[in-house]
Order: sequence, then C-alpha cells, then structure tokens
Amino acid sequence: MQLSIIVPVYNMAGENKLTFCLDSLVNQTIDDYEIIAVDDCSTDHSLEILKAYEKKYPDKFHAVHSEKNHHQGGAKNIALRMAKGDWIGFIDADDWIVPDYYERMLGKAKETGADIVGCDYTLVHEHTFQVSDEIVANSRVDQVGDLTHESKKSLIMDGGSLCVKIFRRKTIIDNELFFPEDIFYEDNAMSNSYLLLAKRFAYIQEPLYFYYQHGDSTVHTFSETRCNDRLEAGRIMMKEAKRLGFLEEFQKEIEYKFTLLFYINTLFTYMPCVRPVKVSYVKAMTEEMLQTWPAFRENPYYMERTAAEEKKLIDMACDSALKFVIYYKLLWGYRKLRKKLRK
Repeated sequence: MQLSIIVPVYNMAGENKLTFCLDSLVNQTIDDYEIIAVDDCSTDHSLEILKAYEKKYPDKFHAVHSEKNHHQGGAKNIALRMAKGDWIGFIDADDWIVPDYYERMLGKAKETGADIVGCDYTLVHEHTFQVSDEIVANSRVDQVGDLTHESKKSLIMDGGSLCVKIFRRKTIIDNELFFPEDIFYEDNAMSNSYLLLAKRFAYIQEPLYFYYQHGDSTVHTFSETRCNDRLEAGRIMMKEAKRLGFLEEFQKEIEYKFTLLFYINTLFTYMPCVRPVKVSYVKAMTEEMLQTWPAFRENPYYMERTAAEEKKLIDMACDSALKFVIYYKLLWGYRKLRKKLRK
C-alpha cells in the first residue's frame, strides 16, 4: 500500500469539524491509500461519524476506538501499529487538505527520492478551501536535498509541523518513533527524532494544508496540567536525543529547543494564563532548567532569538522566583490597566 493517513480524534463532531476533515481525506486524487481514524474515547458522537465513514468507504477507511483515553499520542500509536502504507501522513481532525495534497506530496517524494516531504499551510477561521492571507512557511528552501550537518541543524531550529509532512513508515517503525501518551504536545517531544533520521528532504512551497483556528484547539487552551505536559514533552525530547545519539552532535540546537519548549514557552504561558500562580511552580521549573542546562542563557540561539524583555524577566526568575512573580504581576496589572484606560 502506498500511504496510510492517521487521524487522532477526540470530540470533533461539533460545527462539522470532523466531517469537513474526513471529506477532504476520502476525496483525495490517489487510489492506493488507507485512512486510520482513531477515536480517543470521545464523549460526543465522533465515533458514530467515523463508523459511518467506514461503512461508506470500507476499502479505505478504518474506524478504531481506543478503550482508554491516551490523548493524541496514544491514538497515533494505535494507528502506527496498524498502518500498512509505505508512507505515513498525519492530520489533525479539525484541519483539512486540498484534493491533490497526497498526490503532490508522494509525487515530490518519487521525483526527489526524499524520506520526508513537507509543504506550507494557511490559517483559516472558517470551513473553506480559499487560502487566507495568513500563510505559514512550514519549511525553508535551504533545507531541501540531502541532509547535511548544517541542514539538520536548520531542521531542529525551524522544522515546522509534523502534520504538514509525509514520512517513510520504515524509518518510523525501525527506529520505534512512537509518541508519548497521556500528555499533550506529543509532536514537540518527537519532532527532532522524526526529522533527523531522514537522509533527504523535499518541500512544496505552497499552502496545501488548512489549519483551522478555533478556541477548543490544544494550542488555545492552557492550564497547569497543560504546562506540566510541556515540561514532560521537553524531558522526552532530551531522552530521545540521547537514545538516538544526536545530542552531542547538535548540543547547542537541542539545548535551545529544550529551553524554548520546557522553560520559555511554559513560563510565559503559565504566568498570564494559569490561576492561581504558584511561586513554588516557577521555582521548581527554573531549578530543573538550570540543572539540565546550567549555562542556557549563554547559548547563541538564546542570545539571538530571545527578546530583550524576556531575557530580563528570565534573569530575574533565575535569581529569585518570588521576585519574578511579584514583578510580573505588577507589570501585567499595569499593562491591563493602561489598555483599559485607552479604550
């Protein structure tokens, strides 16, 4: 079989999100492919929708029900173990793709001999196949071709989303690239592993994937639990780098990506979005960051890519979690007040 498309599903029945996604998959312009949609214990009627598609498209659609909720990582792992295609494509159940998406991606793979093929995506706020003005370049032209040390460094730093790519299944299975379960941000934990094991990369510089923006998506929902998941994703990313033997070769890049995922993104999500703010949480996170990478603030990527104000706040947090929390609350309160007075 040429391709297996993996769709993790959890409570996507509303607003036709799931059906719009699945319609874009069953109507692809290639013939030799399968869709494995795994329901992760949805509490709405997502599973019934999947079963209806399986009944209508028995030759290509597999509706699977997970007996236990293991989040997207668990659903993906179930599908990976079932997949028969030479290539694997992932898609989120609230997104969709153009009709010839996989025909073009597989064609590019055949044309170039690549192990991974990617493309760009467009952010949309309604169900449409009209490309919006918000186009995201998910890869870069200088990453294309045989992957050298330099281009792999580039992929670590700016590798883009795993969903907007296809991968050789053999590479995934041979290297046991299964996702962490029971946490969110599973892609963040595994992206380096998926990208660095490839030998050749190809890229279609067009937005063929539609990334639906709505308030229920993972990236728009924050809590202390989600912050904990980010921390764990960072730890797993480090374990993967050690397991697969690329930590030493790409130490500076891995250090910065860990800093960004584990510390910077978590810290500046936790402070404005989680209540109550706990000084002990900030302190524990900071201490683990300093224990893992004591000199992370000297990393060249950190120095180049981190905003001056963030650096100032991080220096404060590293010096005193209590001082940081008090200062941040005062700063946040002042800015909210100023914004209110301007209205």
